[in-house]
Parts: sequence; structure tokens; C-alpha cells
Amino acid sequence: MDSKNKNGRKKISPFSLPVAMCIGAAVGTAVGAATRNFGTWIPIGLCLGLALGYNTDDKGNGTGNGTGGREQETK
Repeated sequence: MDSKNKNGRKKISPFSLPVAMCIGAAVGTAVGAATRNFGTWIPIGLCLGLALGYNTDDKGNGTGNGTGGREQETK
């Protein structure tokens, strides 16, 4: 199964990104409650969840050539 769409871009699972963002928001809420600074930590948690969810799809697709799962173009 190919992990790229017809434009050559990486397909993102419809579940990993929202789940990771919810986890990030929960972590941000917990840290915000502990520091009494919700306004700062909820967006930080969402951003970390977004980054985590976007990068989760790359795991296991590495080719061992140092490209991080991206294929190198040969000419």
C-alpha cells in the first residue's frame, strides 16, 4: 500500500492527528492548571500535539538511507 496521495504528498491518517491534538490539549490543560496559566499552556499543548500527530505517520516508513521516510530523487 502506497503512503502517498496522487500529488506525491504524505497521507495523514484521519485519526492520529486529532487524537494527538487532544492529548496535547489535555497535557496543556494539566500544566496550565498546575502553573495557573491556561492561556499559555493550552496552545503550547495543542502545538506539541499537532507536531506529534503529524510525525506519527512517518514511523516505520524509514528506508534506512537517512531521509526520514522520504524517498530521494535520483537523476
